[in-house]
Amino acid sequence: MDKSELKIKVTKTISEIPFEDWSSVYPKAPENYYFFKTIDESGFDQFKFFYIMVYDKEIPVAAAPSFVMRFDLDMTVKGLLRVFYKAVERVIPNIFTPKILMIGIPMGQGRVGIAPGHDGVFEVLCGCFEKIARQERAALINFKDFTNEYEGMLRPLLKRGFIKIESLPSTDMDISFSSFEEYLKSLGRVSRDGIKRKFKKTDSRVKFDLEITPSLDEASLTQVHALYLQTLERQDIGLERLPLDFFRMISKNMPGEIKYFLWRMNGKIVAFALCIISEDQFIDYYLGFDYSVAHEYNLYFIRFRDLMNWCIEHGMKRYEMGPTTYEPKRRLGFRFIRLFFYMKHRNPIINPFLGFISYFMKPESFDPVFKEIKKQNKNSLIT
Repeated sequence: MDKSELKIKVTKTISEIPFEDWSSVYPKAPENYYFFKTIDESGFDQFKFFYIMVYDKEIPVAAAPSFVMRFDLDMTVKGLLRVFYKAVERVIPNIFTPKILMIGIPMGQGRVGIAPGHDGVFEVLCGCFEKIARQERAALINFKDFTNEYEGMLRPLLKRGFIKIESLPSTDMDISFSSFEEYLKSLGRVSRDGIKRKFKKTDSRVKFDLEITPSLDEASLTQVHALYLQTLERQDIGLERLPLDFFRMISKNMPGEIKYFLWRMNGKIVAFALCIISEDQFIDYYLGFDYSVAHEYNLYFIRFRDLMNWCIEHGMKRYEMGPTTYEPKRRLGFRFIRLFFYMKHRNPIINPFLGFISYFMKPESFDPVFKEIKKQNKNSLIT
């Protein structure tokens, strides 16, 4: 392939790229063209987005989303080292919050689309990412949260000075159950008995009203966003802070693909799930709880039971739940999907020291469940 004939198009909104061009090469995924359109129309002020298309003459051969942000490196450390980081930042502002170009999206797994037979296009994409990083004065370039399915494509990055770092995993589960009772039988006895006790305790005390809707009225929208923020504040990690308009615009842009599940107690919304349905795949994308009642009434598990029942009734084959809160997910039977960063500092003097930072970015630095897994399986951190 003659690379000189390739044409690169970089836009700041997805709508500047024809739907047909993007969809013809970008991998089929829940985060599709209209998901990116939702991001663009939601007023994210944390990120500056770039969408890259590569054409061979007039034929689309590659597509990749990316964004620029400031990344808090100190969120990867705790204790005295975190105190040290904060002290250094007071003297040298932003030293631990560098500007970084991420290839992927703030939420979800990283993906790059390249048409079959055009493997050389990846080198062209890398050159484009380097150019964007220079223009935006981004210190770091990071291919964010890619599965090992991309290892063949991304391996050449190691020769470009990138290092490969284990990221926090996503989680999923195959659904082959005819009922929730059959699902419970698939769990270990300790997990099954513990979950049943939670259901019995809660069901004897309160009844939640469940509403399933493709969109929210303004009153519900405000309540849902408040619950989302409550939950966000309790997380140690998380790149994105969703503006309220995200919840409004996703209903407008993806009306046949998203559903809101709302749990009410005495008329008040106390939990929600924003879910994406892609054929027979169910993605439990965002959640929120009223923590004044969440633990008392085991809302995390009540919510899961209702969502699993919906999946079984509607023939879903795969339930994806994303990262964080790993111990409950492990008890519920979810698998951990290994994800990886490929990261490079643009300063060749600093780049070798990324290995030191990567030590604190291991999954076990964020959640103790991974230390236990590592002891159980010395060959692989995540099963």
